[in-house]
Amino acid sequence: MPRGAGRKGKAKVLGRVLRTLRTPLTLLVLLGILIYGAYWGWTNVVAPPPPPQPKPCVTQKVAGGKLKTSQVTVHILNGGKVRGLAGTVAQEMRAKGFKTSQVDNTEEAVTTTVIVGASKNNPEVKLVLSFFKKAKVREDKRSDRSVTVLVGDKYAGFNTKAKTSITVKAKTVCLPGTPTPSALN
Repeated sequence: MPRGAGRKGKAKVLGRVLRTLRTPLTLLVLLGILIYGAYWGWTNVVAPPPPPQPKPCVTQKVAGGKLKTSQVTVHILNGGKVRGLAGTVAQEMRAKGFKTSQVDNTEEAVTTTVIVGASKNNPEVKLVLSFFKKAKVREDKRSDRSVTVLVGDKYAGFNTKAKTSITVKAKTVCLPGTPTPSALN
């Protein structure tokens, strides 16, 4: 037997084995990719849609250097066990001129009143805060500049004597939605 003949024979056998296994292995890899693609597609089809992005605030003129309640959008959420509290607070706020866009319950349990807004120093947050007794402020850097009022079981009450406007230093403020006609005067 010539030298190297054994190696050539082994190489031929190995080559045949690899050619024989190449097609099934390729099909298995492609099947795995297909299964993963089907899984990925299905999970994206049945996944809930992402929440809508909050609308950015709109710059509005402040008539006479005062921000009015009619320019402020408020969400009122009940975080306690007192039924109808958010609705009652919403009625009181509407009577003072506020725009209420959401009145509902929240899963976040709160005991006292919490005012949630972009910053505690923003005029819309200060104006809303003035209407609630013993309320706390929580900042959340929201971009739409709305204000959320969370009321709980130890709701201290509504300040009916609070002023319906607040003095601001700037000539414009950034608030949700479109400018109100009174803000353009």
